[in-house]
Amino acid sequence: MSHTSPPFGPATDPRLAASWSDWIGDHTTALIGIPLRIALIVVILLVVRAVAKRAITRVVQRVLEPPAGESERSRPRRSGRGAAVLHRDRSRAKQRREQRARTIGSVLSSAVTIVLFMVGVAMVLDQVGIALGPLLASAGVVGLAIGFGAQSLVADYLSGLLIMVEDQYGVGDSVDLGEAVGEVEHVGLRLTHVRDLNGGLWHIRNGEILRVRNDSQEWARAVLDVAVAYDANLDTVYRVLEDTGRALRQEPDFTDLLLEDPAVWGVQSLDADGVLVRLAVKTVPLQQWGITRELRRRVKDALDEAGIDIPFPQRTVWVRTDAPEPEDGALTR
Repeated sequence: MSHTSPPFGPATDPRLAASWSDWIGDHTTALIGIPLRIALIVVILLVVRAVAKRAITRVVQRVLEPPAGESERSRPRRSGRGAAVLHRDRSRAKQRREQRARTIGSVLSSAVTIVLFMVGVAMVLDQVGIALGPLLASAGVVGLAIGFGAQSLVADYLSGLLIMVEDQYGVGDSVDLGEAVGEVEHVGLRLTHVRDLNGGLWHIRNGEILRVRNDSQEWARAVLDVAVAYDANLDTVYRVLEDTGRALRQEPDFTDLLLEDPAVWGVQSLDADGVLVRLAVKTVPLQQWGITRELRRRVKDALDEAGIDIPFPQRTVWVRTDAPEPEDGALTR
């Protein structure tokens, strides 16, 4: 009788099967627990990002856009930076709000995404078992070096964000940024584009803007200094100027541009050639220069009609007809 031994292969060896089962039992946490925790972290971060983006969108729209049933005239005026209403072009105001909302929303969304990404990477590395201390130290050194090298760029972006959030100026505003004076054509996080009177386009870094004069917010004032002769009656001059200003406001083409009746502030200075009288009126933004030119033309006609002279530079020359006799011993010609 012959005996045959049972076949033992890799799949039927009980010792190998036991070792596989022991290995799987020992590494169950690494094979199942860690991937599940990583997947849970990713899902939670995606949900937080979606909720944050939705909240940012709603908050930005609510802050930058006026309520549906509220008109521009019914909104109370605020002190400080104001609402920056562009009276001459409502489409520009809408474009300005849309640009601010789009830019601010994009910046906030990007910031939330970057923060959540960094937090997620740190949590995933912690689950894998990689030490975060050396990585954070290396990242800190690299970030410090980049910060020193790009500090002007960071200042530009922060200044641009504050300009938009505080609504210091926007597209269509007439501003004075120092050397650049003109109309704003674009406001970005890093650069502001200003078109000057001669048609030149200025590219100004936001970090270099130290002060801003905005002629397009809330209201403006047209100021006209009128010079009259010293022999003119000031009461008559005041009356002529006030009547001219009231007549200008009563005309349909100017009644919506003047916010109040023109007022004579009085004698501004006593010059060598005449008396300087100041006339001022509050106007809508960006209309003060046109109102000043029209007032200057009408005041000139009114003063001529009233017989009041506008002085001009004069020079008095004294001529001696009797020449003194030369003293004894003096040379004469």
